[in-house]
Amino acid sequence: MTSPAYRKSSYSNAHEECVEVATTHPHLITIRDSKNPTGPTLHLTPTAWAAFRNALVGGGFKP
Repeated sequence: MTSPAYRKSSYSNAHEECVEVATTHPHLITIRDSKNPTGPTLHLTPTAWAAFRNALVGGGFKP
């Protein structure tokens, strides 16, 4: 079995801590912490991922 192809945001650089995202199944998006790649992962449906991403882009998580 091959490892998922995780990708980082184009806004991050090699020195920043960020999350990495991979499509691990046609109906599953997997998210992990880039500084702990063997640690726990979060799994979302494509619909949930789109809602999360849209909230981030739209400023929905600002204090």
